[in-house]
Amino acid sequence: MIKGSILIGSRDEAGTSFFSAIDPSTGEQIEPRFGSADVSDVAKACALADAAFDAYAATTPEERARFLETVAENIVAIGDDLIVRAMQESGLPRARLEGERGRTVGQLRLFAATVRQGDWLDATIDPALPDRQPLPRPDLRRVNVALGPVAVFGASNFPLAFSVAGGDTASAFAAGCPVVVKGHPAHPGTGELVARAIRDAVAACGLPEGTFSYLPGPSIELGGALVADPRIKAVGFTGSRAGGLALMKIAAERAEPIPVYAEMSSINPVVLMPAALKARGDALAPAFVQSLTMGSGQFCTNPGLVIGIAGDALDRFVAAAGEALTGAAATTMLTPGIHAAYDKGVAALAGHDKIETVARGCPASGANQAQGALFRTDATSFLADAALGHEVFGSSSAIVACRDLAEVRTVIAGLEGQLTATLILDEADEADAATLLPVLARKVGRILANGWPTGVEVSHAMVHGGPFPATSDGRTTSVGTLAMARFLRPVSFQNLPAGLLPPALAEANPWHLSRRIDGTVSRPA
Repeated sequence: MIKGSILIGSRDEAGTSFFSAIDPSTGEQIEPRFGSADVSDVAKACALADAAFDAYAATTPEERARFLETVAENIVAIGDDLIVRAMQESGLPRARLEGERGRTVGQLRLFAATVRQGDWLDATIDPALPDRQPLPRPDLRRVNVALGPVAVFGASNFPLAFSVAGGDTASAFAAGCPVVVKGHPAHPGTGELVARAIRDAVAACGLPEGTFSYLPGPSIELGGALVADPRIKAVGFTGSRAGGLALMKIAAERAEPIPVYAEMSSINPVVLMPAALKARGDALAPAFVQSLTMGSGQFCTNPGLVIGIAGDALDRFVAAAGEALTGAAATTMLTPGIHAAYDKGVAALAGHDKIETVARGCPASGANQAQGALFRTDATSFLADAALGHEVFGSSSAIVACRDLAEVRTVIAGLEGQLTATLILDEADEADAATLLPVLARKVGRILANGWPTGVEVSHAMVHGGPFPATSDGRTTSVGTLAMARFLRPVSFQNLPAGLLPPALAEANPWHLSRRIDGTVSRPA
């Protein structure tokens, strides 16, 4: 049930100021009003999270996994009310949101399985060598431990999978960290339903109430206060570059600076290799436009840049892509603000004297609808103006025509950090593609072949990250089980009595972990 509450541990708070969700398809307010959390609520939530930390971090793998699974079960139990509310608050279609719910539940269960398996602890033992010469070696044992309470910011474009119970929250819980979520103001009803599911799981699993709190509200000050609170030890954020940079600045200027894991900006270059472009460029174009316009282009992996070698084959691709986009319907964007920013970005490209407008999608027929946009320029112009490589969040993309493969490499080398890069290639392109892989690997977190970047698999091998400004720390990922590493740190224990060792390092190995002992991996019987 949606009450418009602030959830601080086990308590509902009303708030002293209020805001409303907006139906982006109509621009109208949606009931009920929501209490807006303030600095005092941040302090209370962070105090509870800090008080909960030691007990929650000490849970066994089985206890923690069961908690994650209970959260998943509770989200499923909300039923259709969750989908209906999310549709109303986001303008996204039912099928997309049902899929996103499945992803949200699936990643919670994946983290539960990973927690049980235990490799994330990286339990390592170097037994004492008292007779070693010239000096004996002490008994050394190392294990990963939880970092501390984590602040998570809900994302606008994924009201479920990157929001209250999304990947940041799930991976922080899996690592043993209490979480305080700053709910996104675009979908507060959706957020509250999920927050109550998490809170119910906390109670059902007998965990400290401060394991989770939910702070909705539209103010910038709310997010700043959360990052500045000294009890918060890390931040997970998905959003704009400006927002991420602002939070990074606050975190860096604290008395104790903390990491901000921010996913911010990416245009995800697609490289059309010559043989593939010549053989199937016409067929590639509709698939490209489908990826570009999916979800009004509001994916962090949207293909916002296409790179190819100038010539008849590229011209045919451009013509076919333009024709496909001309028939693409305008669709509702997530918020009025996102729609306004999209229109502004498209207008800037359309007015640029070195950019040609190839095609626009169908005109808008309702409120806050994105009309797709496709542009073309040459490599010299693209390289001369860094602004042409900035993200326009939505269904807008630019095609860059290069003279040869060397210029393709130069364009890639000049890009900012990206989440993904895609190679469209045939067998005859593989030798040339091999020369591009080193420069691509320096720029992106994931390289695809013969696919489109929209869509991110939640798995052990996935990397959803990349060099700045795709993320604030290109060594990390926000999707997949490796995301847990952001909220862990190693601790070494030297010559501790057996009774004081954490279970992961005890001789009896009560958690039945795989451990590295004196350099050799030892599997439990």
